[in-house]
Amino acid sequence: RRSPRRHTAALASSRRRQPLTSFPTMRSLRELARFASRAHAATPLRAAPAASFAQSRVLNMSAPSNVEVDAYKVGDSTNIKWHEGSVDTATREKAMNQKGCVLWFTGLSGSGKSTVAYTLEHALFQKGKIAQVLDGDNIRHGLNSNVDFSPEGREENIRRIGEVSKLFADSGMITLVSFISPYRADRDRVRERVGDKFVEVYMKIPLSVCEERDPKGLYKAARAGKIKGFTGIDDPYEEPLNAEIVMEVAKEGGDGTLAPPEKMAAAIIEVLEQKGYLNA
Repeated sequence: RRSPRRHTAALASSRRRQPLTSFPTMRSLRELARFASRAHAATPLRAAPAASFAQSRVLNMSAPSNVEVDAYKVGDSTNIKWHEGSVDTATREKAMNQKGCVLWFTGLSGSGKSTVAYTLEHALFQKGKIAQVLDGDNIRHGLNSNVDFSPEGREENIRRIGEVSKLFADSGMITLVSFISPYRADRDRVRERVGDKFVEVYMKIPLSVCEERDPKGLYKAARAGKIKGFTGIDDPYEEPLNAEIVMEVAKEGGDGTLAPPEKMAAAIIEVLEQKGYLNA
């Protein structure tokens, strides 16, 4: 038999080990459930005010056709609505001390679009400006990886990057888009979407110079018939009619060669300053 003293000591020890908060027993849980059930049955349901439904932006995608929703159709999409943010473009531009725009570099493969765009990006960064290059080859690694080089594929390629560049410009970003974009109608559609923030930069470099440079070996492959539908060889390039900036071999190099990309970038920065994009 355990002595009274040992029994008392054991009881005290067990009490010390007992947690401060004990868990409810199964019986107490059942009692709580019954209490909640009786309270719910005794409380009448309150109908939501009709006005709250009219003000709601939550759309029922399976609503009957006779139910009017606060949304509309865009293209093949239905029941969607533009949601305006609380920070507008002007506020973002003021914070960044620059104005968002889209510099659209277009020209044949090998004309120096990406080289000049990346040089310009670096020069702008040194001035404390925020810029981003959207390069055609890079974009086809991800966003446009499922788009081919057919006329329809090229059109979709430009449509997508046009929408992305508009988003960037609306956020206050100086956006440098480097795409061959061979069809004039596609570029004009982007210009219409972006508006007065669109600046077309035409790398007007002759085919002979681009083919001589051939940095990726694409012209050689196209001439050998290994690449079909290559712009400038067996697919057309439609020159811009009213580009804001034109870079030409004769004017920039003076001797039939391309000017250094730093010189081209500096000339573009002068245009951006004149247009007021480098301050807000």
